[in-house]
Amino acid sequence: MHGKQPKSDHALAGIGDRCGEFALQCSDVAGFVNQVSARIIAERQRLDELRRAVVDLTALQREADGAANEIDEVARHATGLLTRSHAGTSQALRHIEALIDHVLQTVDEMEGFFEAFESVGSVSSELSKLARETRVVALNASIEAARAGEGARGFAVVALEVKRLADAASDAAGRVGANVGALDHRARDIADRMRADGVRGRSIRGYTSEIGGVLDLITEAVAQFGLRATAIRDVAAATTDHVTALDAGFDSFSEASAANMTQLATMRTQIDALESASNQMLNEIAHADIVTRDTPFIAAALGAAATVRQTIERALNGGMLDEAALFDTAYRAIPDSDPPQFLTAFVPYADRVIRPLLDAATAANAMVVGCCLIDRNGHLPTHISERSLPQRPGERRWNLEHARNRQIFMDPQTRYALDNDGEFFLFTYRQDFGEGRYRALRSVLVPLRFKGRRWGLYELGYLT
Repeated sequence: MHGKQPKSDHALAGIGDRCGEFALQCSDVAGFVNQVSARIIAERQRLDELRRAVVDLTALQREADGAANEIDEVARHATGLLTRSHAGTSQALRHIEALIDHVLQTVDEMEGFFEAFESVGSVSSELSKLARETRVVALNASIEAARAGEGARGFAVVALEVKRLADAASDAAGRVGANVGALDHRARDIADRMRADGVRGRSIRGYTSEIGGVLDLITEAVAQFGLRATAIRDVAAATTDHVTALDAGFDSFSEASAANMTQLATMRTQIDALESASNQMLNEIAHADIVTRDTPFIAAALGAAATVRQTIERALNGGMLDEAALFDTAYRAIPDSDPPQFLTAFVPYADRVIRPLLDAATAANAMVVGCCLIDRNGHLPTHISERSLPQRPGERRWNLEHARNRQIFMDPQTRYALDNDGEFFLFTYRQDFGEGRYRALRSVLVPLRFKGRRWGLYELGYLT
């Protein structure tokens, strides 16, 4: 196997190397397809969310259309009502102004009425004055008649009658003056109230003018509101058309997306099958008696796995490691770890004793990217030091790449190697770094048994 190879072996070795390259490329393509598939699934989920949002928007737009139509109807009704009431209100305001003018005119006429009262009062005063003077004359005539004796008796009778008439005139003038005074007092009270009404009337006249102006402004505002309502209705109708078109577009795009997802799923299945077939071919060639570029890594993996196996067996036999601890699968989640990490009873021994062996095997060849142990459930109790760093809280992406120990990983190649017997398995696979990131590697997987029981695998990953 290590001597000079015949030409046929060289040809077979070349075929083996090309198979390895082909298998690696299949893994890389499968990883890319899976990455695209995951992205399309995520986009499809967002598309579904947008689709639901459009459905909600359509319902809201229908409500908006109804509201716009109602606003337009209210605007038209308000415009008609205000137009009809405007004429009546304007006429009422004109009547009010005419009434105010009448009140003010009455107030002015009352001033003339008071002048007449004053004239009547002055006549009454003059009449009283004349009655007094007449009584004085009658009194003097009576005195003179008495002095004249019997010859002037007739004159005395006349003087007495004149006095009686003067007294009656004085009484009448007094009653007229009293009545005129009382009437003047009541009239002046009425006049004071009418003057106050006149002041209010002048103020109200100003208010009626303001009311008319405000009414004109309201009418204009309602007219403008009607125009805006019509514009709102037109915009709502146009928006509805756009939303309907968007909805139809989403339907079409959703159908195309579903078809693409179906085709991609079919392609993904085919590429996964091709990857599996190429890996089986790579593994079969690796077991043939042919030297390929993979041969040194297979030998290194077998040697390193033997060292780990012997180390663990000595620990079991020497009582430094309990068999129950080695096969412990009661995985205990480490709190707040992201991605989740798990402890078993084997982890402390693996970190302390096995990790240095993994570091040494990795450092032996620059193309080896790492070595690790994998139990039958995909748990990595330990890893190389470079991949066993403490997790950083809140940095899942960094943790996936640098804190891979104590995590659980499973892929078809690892599952196949765990479920089947063989000295070793050579496969290509995608090292998952999360968020669609991966690295295509070749891995030698060596089964490990202890105390007659299948424990898991020793893995050596490398790039060529």
